[in-house]
Amino acid sequence: MELEAAIRTRRSEHRLIEPAPSDEEFVDLLGWAATAPDHGHLRPWRWILVRGDSRTALGVSFASGATDAETVRREMRKPLRAPLLATLVFVPRRNHRVPDWEQLAASSAMVNSLMLLLHDRGFGSIWRTGSPVDSAETRTLLGLAPHEGLIGWLYIGSPDPTRRSVLRSPVPVSHRVSRFTPEGFPGQPGPLRPSGHQRVSDTL
Repeated sequence: MELEAAIRTRRSEHRLIEPAPSDEEFVDLLGWAATAPDHGHLRPWRWILVRGDSRTALGVSFASGATDAETVRREMRKPLRAPLLATLVFVPRRNHRVPDWEQLAASSAMVNSLMLLLHDRGFGSIWRTGSPVDSAETRTLLGLAPHEGLIGWLYIGSPDPTRRSVLRSPVPVSHRVSRFTPEGFPGQPGPLRPSGHQRVSDTL
């Protein structure tokens, strides 16, 4: 699949079934995804792969803060929505010249590349967060250190052919782009056709 085609056709897949990539295939794809921009080459993240019955234990931790039976059932079912839950742990290098926000941005760039690579291999994924990222029970279950952050999970598997995501038109973003010149910003952004000494500010 060409890169442009992958970007145009990738969508978050809400319904995922077997097969999912093996641990070895995940590591292989992660090696390529880790070439995403990363100031200082810090790799400020690690992954915990959750499969099979381990998803049930994760669901129990999701439901630990629930106060009614229906919420407990709903939370416990969440990890069963995909055959593989790749847990993304943020491991920032403290007191480093590269600030935390840049390290988090590098982690996000890596995830985006990984999702495109998964799509290219025929897998689907969706990045899920929610209240479990702040759950003490979930953090304990996964063995997170106090300085580590839980960014969420990539739910990974094969797209369910009976419930494929709808391809939508590109999101209009012209209002998010403006042109900078030495004279300052114009009142309204317009089509960007930089020339000469003009510099383009892309705020997407």
